[in-house]
Amino acid sequence: MASALRTLGMLGGMSWESTIPYYRNLNRVIRTARGGHHSAPLLLCSVDFDEIERFQASDDWDGAGRLLGGKAWSLANAGAEALLLCTNTMHRVASQIEAISGLPLLHVGDACGAAIRNVGLRRIGLLGTRYTMEMDFLIERLQQQFELEVLVPEADDRQLVHRVIFDELCQGEVLASSRRSFVRIIDELARRGAEGVLLGCTEISLLVDPAELAIPAFDSTQLHAQAGARFILGDLQLERRPADLALAG
Repeated sequence: MASALRTLGMLGGMSWESTIPYYRNLNRVIRTARGGHHSAPLLLCSVDFDEIERFQASDDWDGAGRLLGGKAWSLANAGAEALLLCTNTMHRVASQIEAISGLPLLHVGDACGAAIRNVGLRRIGLLGTRYTMEMDFLIERLQQQFELEVLVPEADDRQLVHRVIFDELCQGEVLASSRRSFVRIIDELARRGAEGVLLGCTEISLLVDPAELAIPAFDSTQLHAQAGARFILGDLQLERRPADLALAG
């Protein structure tokens, strides 16, 4: 007899455009694995992204971490057994969220790094928000835990990628001109030696078709959701620790 499905907490809304694919992917994996009418036991807290974006723009990552940590604690209190943070950028405060909520967090970098190494690649291009491409919270994890060399676009192209994510994809706009620009940027990463590209923002998969690319693409949304489904099914073990609400201050 199959074990009971575990309940996963989702912190979404960053943006809600990409939270939808998370929800869809999680449920599809569970249905395929268990059959019948099975679906994923999920608790979703979808935040107001405008508030998060203002924290980002003002470089107040501690404030963002306290806000999201409090939301995650609410999910824990409602019965979530682990946490899926449905965004790459806000993994900048992943440890703060874990500490406040007491929930183990399935890190997007672990899901992506394992998938990349499993196919034998060592040099990977990275697209994401400028925070993800220019800060070390994801790049350092991929380097240290998976021994990957990470390449990012040049400054002008980083600015273009960031603008498209926030001004278009987060608003539900998918433009052919931007798709061509992303393909060009990925081609340039390939010319610099990238063996594959990590679509390290949950909205990018709404724009980029891997079939159009010269190198393999790794969709962080899909890989992260698959890790969440493994936890639900009991195939991935995580340890919970006591919450420290004092950090939510």
